Amino acid sequence: MKKIILKNIDTNPPEGIDKDDTKKELAEILKDLDKLQTMLYAEGKHSLLIVIQGMDASGKDGLTRDVFTSMNPQGVNVASFKEPTKEEDAHDFLWRIHKSTPARGMIQIFNRSHYESVLVTRVHGQTDDVSAKQRMKAINDFERLLTMDNNTHILKFYLHISHKEQLSRLEERLQDPEKMWKYNENDFRESKLWDLYMKYYEEVFDKCDEIPWQIIPSDKNWYKSYLVAKELQKTLKSLHLKFPGMKK
Repeated sequence: MKKIILKNIDTNPPEGIDKDDTKKELAEILKDLDKLQTMLYAEGKHSLLIVIQGMDASGKDGLTRDVFTSMNPQGVNVASFKEPTKEEDAHDFLWRIHKSTPARGMIQIFNRSHYESVLVTRVHGQTDDVSAKQRMKAINDFERLLTMDNNTHILKFYLHISHKEQLSRLEERLQDPEKMWKYNENDFRESKLWDLYMKYYEEVFDKCDEIPWQIIPSDKNWYKSYLVAKELQKTLKSLHLKFPGMKK
């Protein structure tokens, strides 16, 4: 796989992409996803793990709302992985992750994920390079286990926004009363470490690519949601799902 260099990848939609037409197509995809997710749940043979990574304000929460709330909530779970609790920190770094992997028939969304343990920990010097590489090997083994042992299909998305757009969105949280609840004074401090985050993200893309990463241009939320929904639709259709017959 060609090495991913984030600064060489545009964060905006390609020229000529019409916003209104794209949003109409997205609406049709979401209708199809509702049916496909119901078949996934009813058939109970496959599971789907959606890994969503991105910098602060890249739109992880919005993506989850815009794409996945069109489905039956009984078949979709969301887990967010923030700073480990005392109990979690007393175990291996994948302990808290494995508990949230999807059962067959389910879609599980990771809003941030096991990759935090080789990203934020490295940026802040909590994990050295040797330990990080060992963890990345463990992550590859972990993802391989899920796909082989539980018929789990994994989609990994990095929401790619520009540093300029991130700062604009963080500033908006200071001004918009409906977004003030999202404000965290630490976000601006983390933003100053942008280049270091990009360096370690690129290493993750390089070392943990057995299941390939998809870099999603995310400066425009409508385009971001469209790309993710389209890939989800493609994956579910590839499973050739069927409703099971009547139980005897």
